[in-house]
Amino acid sequence: MLGRQPMGGTDCWGDIAGKVDKAYEDKTIAEIADAPVEALQGVSEGDAQKLKDAFNIKTVRDLGTNKYFLWAQSIAKLAE
Repeated sequence: MLGRQPMGGTDCWGDIAGKVDKAYEDKTIAEIADAPVEALQGVSEGDAQKLKDAFNIKTVRDLGTNKYFLWAQSIAKLAE
């Protein structure tokens, strides 16, 4: 079950461990989804605070399911 697999193995999601901070590399997908957005590489605490203030985004899941980000992703895909 993907939600229970540690990040280190190869699976259909590719190298997700390379997309999160080291502290989260051994976490499951479910744990990362519920982690604060600064668990993602390159997202600082300051960035996370701005996302929270602007869009009420607190977790990786919130970021991945935010309607504005999903709309922008769809538009970008269609523009390819």
